[in-house]
Amino acid sequence: MTPPIGNRRRAALLALAAAYVDTVGFIGLFGLFTAHVTGNFVLIGAELVSHHDKILTKLLALPVFLLSVLLTAQVEHMLQRRGKPATMLLLVVEAVIIAVAALAALGLPAPGQPDDVVTMSLGFTLIAAMGVQNALMRTSLAGPVQTTVMTGNATQAAIDLLAMTTGRADATTRSRVYNAWPAILAFAVGSALGAAGYAWLRFDSLWLAVGLVVAAAWASRDRPDA
Repeated sequence: MTPPIGNRRRAALLALAAAYVDTVGFIGLFGLFTAHVTGNFVLIGAELVSHHDKILTKLLALPVFLLSVLLTAQVEHMLQRRGKPATMLLLVVEAVIIAVAALAALGLPAPGQPDDVVTMSLGFTLIAAMGVQNALMRTSLAGPVQTTVMTGNATQAAIDLLAMTTGRADATTRSRVYNAWPAILAFAVGSALGAAGYAWLRFDSLWLAVGLVVAAAWASRDRPDA
């Protein structure tokens, strides 16, 4: 069954926000992935081969991310037991954490090195925000469409489109394509906007991501948690 149009809109908003934050972080924080956190391991390998030793921030990215995921899962469980709208509230928390990073950037000097205090502070804050979203994508927002990494979505969409063009598609296949394309398109747009936003406003550009996540939280206000 095709999910409501509101779910597709929410997924697109979150994909747009994740790509935006990931791109701003990658450009502004010396190649640090804040949403696609495991991508940092590829960069660590490349830097080791290149005899660079500035890898501490990237090494610590995964523990910070996992801590955020675990805290999110636990808080979500507690909120649901109390009958609270956990998804909406945790998306608000994600927006607040991104806002904290934007505010912190106003009072801090520009990041100067991959492993300096400023880079770690801003990077780990954004990673924590994306940890919240990643956790929700495995719990109350779980489904066939991911919003923080597009590789799985694009792979499945390609397979489903092949099935559709060869006459092998069923209703489930068509539904997956219908639900996946807004998130894939939004992620591509978010990456471009993140690059343009950072070039224009540096970390002040993160306020757009705050607005996108708040909009996704608002779209979750009347949807029961899974």
